[in-house]
Amino acid sequence: MNQFNEYSAIAQVALRNTENAFINQQKLRDEWKPLRFHDMPDIDEAHNEYGQFRRVLQKSGADIIDLPRDETLTIDSIYTRDSILISPKGLILCNMGRATRTPEARSNAEVYKSFGHQVAGEIVAPGTLEGGDFIWVDQHHAAVGLGPRTNKEGIAQLQAILGEEVDLHIVELPTPEHPDDVLHLMSIISPLDKDLALIYRTLMPTQFIDWLEQLGIAFVDVPEAEYLPMGCNVLALGPRQVLMLENLPGVKSGLEVAGCSVTTYKGLEISRKGEGGPTCLTRPLVRG
Repeated sequence: MNQFNEYSAIAQVALRNTENAFINQQKLRDEWKPLRFHDMPDIDEAHNEYGQFRRVLQKSGADIIDLPRDETLTIDSIYTRDSILISPKGLILCNMGRATRTPEARSNAEVYKSFGHQVAGEIVAPGTLEGGDFIWVDQHHAAVGLGPRTNKEGIAQLQAILGEEVDLHIVELPTPEHPDDVLHLMSIISPLDKDLALIYRTLMPTQFIDWLEQLGIAFVDVPEAEYLPMGCNVLALGPRQVLMLENLPGVKSGLEVAGCSVTTYKGLEISRKGEGGPTCLTRPLVRG
């Protein structure tokens, strides 16, 4: 049975590797600036990093769906979380807030359907929604970020698809410095277990913290110095079994004190340059 949360063991996950997303150095050269990567990734190093990252997921026991190359997509397509949501009723196709990413949802959904997944609905213009702005807390509680990539109309459409049985908490996100920059809900919270989440408290609205505490969730706080290097972007492979970027000693220590087992990966080329950590690089389709 599929568990609708962000921490149960990942049974099936979709990835698009560097060969199929970055493709070659020329594509990276053409796209990294317009897509506001911090720097141009090196294709060979990116392949090496991604190989390490994929092996961790394989070792965890997850069944991996490798998404194919699609010439209509940009290098952002490596970040598979954003284009599709999962729900008890089926997949929800997102209408991405960044227009260059619009083709990703349909391209990825065709692959997922070939593995037996059904589509429950899709977000259509003028609504926008990105997967990084949504988390399942449990099957009856979820949160969505209202910000530069997900708007009120998109949230209204999402609520209609999910139905009244899901308590959807709306989190107002701060405006980023540049309109094309990313500040997703998952930039400030990563669930780790049924009663634990990693948070960047500085940007967490008080109402959101109160709502989570009422659901019995405690917190590990990201140190201020480790927020910008993506310290809050942590993927739960299972309850308190987490995967995160290396060189974040404060976060790692805090997680271990809270009883988490931590695996790290390098991620300079595939994560830090494009602002997409382990949650962004993965689209868990089945947890259980």
